[in-house]
Amino acid sequence: MRKILGWTLTGQLPAQLRQRRGAIQARWEFMEASLLLRLGLRRALRHQLGLPPAVTTPDPATISLPTSETPLLSVIIPTYGQVPHTLRCLATLASHPPSRPYEVLVVDDASGDPHVPELRQVRGIRLTERSKNLGFLRSCNAAAAEARGDYIFLLNNDTEVMPGALDALLDTFASHRQAGLVGARLLYPDGWLQEAGGIIWNDGSAWNYGNRDDPRKPQYSYLREADYISGAAIMIPTSLWRELGGFDEHYLPAYCEDSDLAFRLRAAGRTVLYQPEATIIHDEGVSHGTDTSKGIKAYQLSNSEKLRQRWAETFARDHLPVGQRVMRARDRAPRRRITLVIDNNVPERDRDAGSRTMVAFMEALIASGRVVKFWPLNGLALPGYTRELQQKGIEVLYGPWSGRFPRWIAANGAEIDEVLVSRPHVAAGTLALLRQHTEAAIVFYGHDLHHARFQRELEATGNASLQAEATRLLAEERRAWLDADLSLYPSEEEARAVRELEPGARVRAIVPYALPELDRPDPVPEGRQDLLFVAGFGHSPNEDAALWLARDILPAILAAQPATRLTLAGSNPTPAVQALASRNIEVTGFVSDEELARRYASARVIVCPLRYGAGVKMKVVEALHQGVPLVTTTVGAQGLDGLDQTVDVVDRADDFAAAVLRLLTDDREWKLRSEAEARFIRGRFSAQAMETELSCAFEQAAQFSRRKATQAQSRTPIPRA
Repeated sequence: MRKILGWTLTGQLPAQLRQRRGAIQARWEFMEASLLLRLGLRRALRHQLGLPPAVTTPDPATISLPTSETPLLSVIIPTYGQVPHTLRCLATLASHPPSRPYEVLVVDDASGDPHVPELRQVRGIRLTERSKNLGFLRSCNAAAAEARGDYIFLLNNDTEVMPGALDALLDTFASHRQAGLVGARLLYPDGWLQEAGGIIWNDGSAWNYGNRDDPRKPQYSYLREADYISGAAIMIPTSLWRELGGFDEHYLPAYCEDSDLAFRLRAAGRTVLYQPEATIIHDEGVSHGTDTSKGIKAYQLSNSEKLRQRWAETFARDHLPVGQRVMRARDRAPRRRITLVIDNNVPERDRDAGSRTMVAFMEALIASGRVVKFWPLNGLALPGYTRELQQKGIEVLYGPWSGRFPRWIAANGAEIDEVLVSRPHVAAGTLALLRQHTEAAIVFYGHDLHHARFQRELEATGNASLQAEATRLLAEERRAWLDADLSLYPSEEEARAVRELEPGARVRAIVPYALPELDRPDPVPEGRQDLLFVAGFGHSPNEDAALWLARDILPAILAAQPATRLTLAGSNPTPAVQALASRNIEVTGFVSDEELARRYASARVIVCPLRYGAGVKMKVVEALHQGVPLVTTTVGAQGLDGLDQTVDVVDRADDFAAAVLRLLTDDREWKLRSEAEARFIRGRFSAQAMETELSCAFEQAAQFSRRKATQAQSRTPIPRA
């Protein structure tokens, strides 16, 4: 029998799921797991993972690898006979090669297998048939000495290379400069997980993490550090390999040399990373069998003891007891802080300002050394956006595998050190559970004063029905301010408003955006003539601004400058906004970051004619960052103290049009405004400033949380003996 998804597979479902089978109300997070179990599963999972069918042994003459004489990557495949396995491995490599130049070295270690010469029919490989057996470890070292690429990829011959695997490993080195070794996600031929990186415990024993579990689970799907990666599929810079002397001959002839290499790399200041997007099928046990009492496999036990003795101090200092606190063990976080971030959904960084802030917050938390877990309250993974977070090293806890939040926080709350909760309705749905299941410090980020936004919309539109919603939101925000250990807002103006509304609230301002330094020449007005308004138009303040701009401001501008064009660029344009499209108005819908950069580079004036809303506006900050002169309103300038000394801040339609016309026609004024904006924005919205302020905020929240816990204990009656 075998454990799968925590249940023993006996040919039937556990009683609890059998009772629910066929019930429409069955909890959806179990549906796929129970289906797979009913199917018995073997080939079903591999198919559902979208992996190619297993290859049959091909004719060697049909395999052709487009290798290079000047490779970036050297693929090294050590063999000891087993030609059919080697041919299948080479066939998958030929089908799914890297996009960069590569070479393939196949090295047979004097196996005496009469079929080895057949490999010479494979086009594109460098085949070495050793006359003397060196053993696995020395054979790998000798082959690596002949590698011509900048990177070495050691690949067992009993493997299948899946699409994109090698590029994913190479890309990881490009995005993580400290990476010393990157390893693949290993699957069994039936699709079940073999290893998502390895864990070594404080007694030196090891786990192939996730063995025989579903590889799609969130805990196996994000880039992270690992104690070691099994050597069946590992990549390392060639220069680093040679600097360390390759595998250490202390572990001759084989076993534990890969674990030792990982520890030596860390001792040299490099990281060992597990890359889930590099999938390799590994038919474990083909090379040396599974019986540790005989043959080369017998060295697994003796070499494990060698590893334990060599790294005993490190194991005792940096590793956890066997099987305990697995979340921390898999993240190499026995002493790092684990921060849980909760928002309504996976942030769509290029679609709205709130999403961009949440991504920047998580990047800042990672930069500060924290481990970040992200829970989308709607339970959904968004294609592309979820992967972006996972590749940053963030575990995204989506269904069906993560279950529901109450169950997850009950099981894992003890390991959470800090929580960042985004938006009032998310706080309303989670704060009570957080207080019940974790002692973590809780920080609430409001984005803006939601009730104030509705109040200003009521004032601007006269829609009295908004009053009830504004009242409800204020009550929701008050609860969050009082229940959280600390509340954050994008400006001191909003923080002051919170203190006035709720004097007992603990609140501070935080840098809401982290903008990179732009490596470009200073912008010039020549060649620019268009107006640009960037916004997510599904948000009612932005829709109202676009309508007011087109109806009451643009006509006066066109009367003086008929050739002027206005671009409304951004996601989710409503029917009313789409209807504005005309000869002088372009409505783009969603645009990529690259396209938006092009629009900024050609715009003469950025306009932000908001009549209501709340908080610091990303569209305003981004315009200042681009150095393109801006015209906005009092609402648009909210939270940016002193902005009215740098840009035109006007609230009447005719004043707005006049300010735009000055910038359309006066090059000297345009340049002065552009330079003033650069001075205003410099240093205010940097990644370093955000990281520092977030760390200070969490420390402040933790201090209050500890003080509150101490006070609660002092009020607890001492039980009688």
